[in-house]
Amino acid sequence: GIAAMDTTLVTPLAALLFAGHAGALPTATEMPVPDVQEHEEQLPGQKYKELALEQAKKYFKEMSPTALTAEPLVFAHFAGGVGDKLYDKVASFGELSTLLEGALVEYNETNAAMNLVLFEDAMRHVCRVSRIIESSGGHALMVGVGGMGKQSLARLATFVNGYSTFQVVITARYGVNDLKADLQTMYRKSGLKNEGISFIFTDQQIADERFLVFMNDLLSSGNIPGLFPPEDMDDIINAVRPLVKRAGLPDTRESCYEYFINVVRDNLHVILCFSPIGEAIKVRTRRFPALVNCVVIDWFQPWPEEALTSVSKRF
Repeated sequence: GIAAMDTTLVTPLAALLFAGHAGALPTATEMPVPDVQEHEEQLPGQKYKELALEQAKKYFKEMSPTALTAEPLVFAHFAGGVGDKLYDKVASFGELSTLLEGALVEYNETNAAMNLVLFEDAMRHVCRVSRIIESSGGHALMVGVGGMGKQSLARLATFVNGYSTFQVVITARYGVNDLKADLQTMYRKSGLKNEGISFIFTDQQIADERFLVFMNDLLSSGNIPGLFPPEDMDDIINAVRPLVKRAGLPDTRESCYEYFINVVRDNLHVILCFSPIGEAIKVRTRRFPALVNCVVIDWFQPWPEEALTSVSKRF
């Protein structure tokens, strides 16, 4: 569906559709969050398909509407196999299922096991998040009610991209200084060791609203003022200085730290998992605009009936 607002590839038909019907489709920030009782109403993805077919009959008369709307229209960086980094169209949901089921088995061998049912919509979300965090400075905001599997799908997407997952461990005493220490760890790994990291952060982990000040800076520029004490800053600058010189950049403190931050932005990706229920998400996104302005939003709509059936058959 269009809920994720991921514009990685726009087909001629899609481009025409959005040009001709820009006012007909809601943006990510305007899209209403459906209630469970609205499950039987028309979802945005169904509306998109109807509009697409309408345009196809008008402007692509020489082509079959079936060919123009062939499913699945899913692109991934692992279309040729997990680890190959080949960005291409997925041939079929069966092939995609084989790839992701294999990745899930491999994930469960080295991590806490996730018992996931990878129905079509779930696989779409994995591909979507994978595309988002594959790009430099790419961050995702997964919006859906609790229990939809946002964190599990984010972990699987992280795994197929070859990144490591980082999550804070909230305790009664976890505060701002603890978050700073965790961010310092992630910055060193991603900026000095060149490790790809997904920082999965949920609204349930916001023990202090001041956490969002750090998240806002991380999402908007990557440069969090005062994150490192002076002695640690010296260590970082000395560590990247040879790389800065090799790149032909000025050998100054500012240039060295900017280089470090750019490497962090290439490697450190935030995946926010928020619920749309209540006033909290509205207040937070108004106070900290980077939570929506500097991310790609992936909306979780109610699971279709076939998805719920496949889960019931497994359990």
